[in-house]
Amino acid sequence: MINDLFLRACKREPTERTPVWMMRQAGRYLPEYRAIRAKVDFLTLCKTPELASEVSIQPVDIIGVDACIIFSDILVLPEAMGMKLFVEEGTGGPRFDNPIRSRADIDKLIVPDPNRELKYVMDALRLTRKSLNNRVPLIGFAGSPWTLATYMVEGKGSKNFRAMKELIYSHPKDAHVLLDKLARSVAAFLSAKIEAGAQAVQIFDTWGGILPPDEFREFSLRYIDQVLQLLKRNGAPTIVFCKDCAHSLEAIADIGCDVVGLDWSIDIGKARMMVGSYAALQGNLDPTILYAPPERIREGVKKILEKFGKGSGHIFNLGHGILPDIPVEHAKAFVQAVKEESVKYHT
Repeated sequence: MINDLFLRACKREPTERTPVWMMRQAGRYLPEYRAIRAKVDFLTLCKTPELASEVSIQPVDIIGVDACIIFSDILVLPEAMGMKLFVEEGTGGPRFDNPIRSRADIDKLIVPDPNRELKYVMDALRLTRKSLNNRVPLIGFAGSPWTLATYMVEGKGSKNFRAMKELIYSHPKDAHVLLDKLARSVAAFLSAKIEAGAQAVQIFDTWGGILPPDEFREFSLRYIDQVLQLLKRNGAPTIVFCKDCAHSLEAIADIGCDVVGLDWSIDIGKARMMVGSYAALQGNLDPTILYAPPERIREGVKKILEKFGKGSGHIFNLGHGILPDIPVEHAKAFVQAVKEESVKYHT
């Protein structure tokens, strides 16, 4: 039997229970993932389709999630546009040694052909879709134009995003040129992912929340909207996850995504009252509750299910990615709790 609960929930169609998956579910909390990473560096893992496929499927087999998200990184797209990407082992994280500092730097960036410059991602998707054999749906993803731009301009993660904010406030025209180029690149990338086998796509706007509401609409949401307008969906549902952007929940739903992802800072019951009539909701358990004992995790799951209430249109997830030192048994307990407790809300 095909498990299409996730796809049905995305479309707000009836489901027997609430589907569940986790952002960053293919990753460091799994010993099986760490065993592979011990042999290869992070970018090699991203760029080797057989390995990327293997770690993508691990959480399906080990944790029992209802969807598989392809293992990759949002910054492979800026790299394909002409940036030099480095990922330091340990705590260093990703960085660009040639961050954008001028309009000339922006003009040099290309809109890549995903089937050429990012062929390894498409190969990983095809391989994963075939290996899954319809056990669960496959999700492709990309960073939002704004989030990608912050890394490209800052060069790495930042606390106050001085360079990026200086760009939007002092040189807004240049910022818009960069964001437009990124929107076209993201749309082409996600369209190619759907063509290669992704059955849904998610846009991660990790840094949308660093902007005030007006600037969020101008510099982030506007370009997510552009991505959705250009996207060749071919029936694949779209998920938009903007962290720390509860102030713009209705505006996010209004751009026409199928699913609005929620972080843990918003009450899912209130979110359903605001936008649940025209968008499904994904979320939104605090990831740190997975440090707690399984019975406490189950309480947290029950509370969110209760707040969402009866009916379809809910995909259970964490309010952000699973943390790398979460015990595997706790991740399993979380997924099992959703599967068992959600049945009563779908009768």
